[in-house]
Amino acid sequence: MSSGQKTVSAFLSLISALLVLILGLTLRWPLWMWLGTIAVLLAAWALATYSAIRARKRDPFPPGSLIEQPAPPTVERQERYVSGVPLPSSEADYDFLFAARVRWILADPMVGDQLINPGALAVESVLARAGRITADMHPFRSSLGRHQLNAALGVMEPDPDGHLHAMALDVELTLTDEDQHRLDRLAAIRKDEALWEHQRKYEQNKREYLGNDVLTSTGSAVVWWLARNDDHVEKTVKDIGLLARLSSAANDREVDEPFRYLVPEAFPPPPEQHGPLPPQEAPFRPMATAADLFSDFFGKVGFSPGEQEAVLIAEQVACAIASRDTVAAEEIRRRFGGFQAAAHTNGAGPAQEDDTGQP
Repeated sequence: MSSGQKTVSAFLSLISALLVLILGLTLRWPLWMWLGTIAVLLAAWALATYSAIRARKRDPFPPGSLIEQPAPPTVERQERYVSGVPLPSSEADYDFLFAARVRWILADPMVGDQLINPGALAVESVLARAGRITADMHPFRSSLGRHQLNAALGVMEPDPDGHLHAMALDVELTLTDEDQHRLDRLAAIRKDEALWEHQRKYEQNKREYLGNDVLTSTGSAVVWWLARNDDHVEKTVKDIGLLARLSSAANDREVDEPFRYLVPEAFPPPPEQHGPLPPQEAPFRPMATAADLFSDFFGKVGFSPGEQEAVLIAEQVACAIASRDTVAAEEIRRRFGGFQAAAHTNGAGPAQEDDTGQP
């Protein structure tokens, strides 16, 4: 008995029991009628159950009533594993490496291996289908391409000549380690370049905003600073001098006249003059000669041109430097040669004068 039949039988039994109960209570049956009615119901339920079991055991299709069909011929499926096969990608010189189990069945089972090489035909058919798909794939998407190939090659399709049907299972699509490393480096460089470009544009926009809008004048700088510090008006007033200097520096010009009093260090007042002007120092001689330095030396020690000692010293110095700088030696002689010093006959030095002024 099926589950549906059991449900119907239980439902009918419940309805019958309720009807008997209602009738017995309404008509006030005696005890023997209650017992008899229950016995009849139990017998009817047992008979129905027995009939259902017998009907289930009978064969609905007795022998000879069905036409037996011959069993379909056994289809022999063969497989071959291929790996490391390069397939093109959308980027030149970056090939995928293809690996998979190639499975095929012959279109005509009566054709033997003596006439065709089914394995080679199946592999070639699968590789051709895979190459058409990978040619449009970017090498960065090798993981996604593997799933796409598993779906596309997971259906038996005939080869171009119709000798067999082939498919691929457990497809793997990878790149060489060198190519993967190059692609990772290129991706990192592109990301850094994009980030740098965004930073450059941000800084450029910020410079243009500050230079062409905010700092064009002291007034615009004050308005911008007040907008950013609207709760600190007094602080903004104190910073006007600083903003004036920023505006002038951004535009390569002096501080505007109305705000110069706020920048006293840039525009100091002229010093007040009290009493006579201090004596001016002698002008600096940037190209002093050796004779000039010698004259300064004589002035410091108190010698004046024409003095006998000055003449002697000048002559000795001129003789000492004549081999190195004849021009300086002659200049020293000219400046301090007011008295010609007479030399001793032995060459030791100038002769001594007597009281009469004669040697």
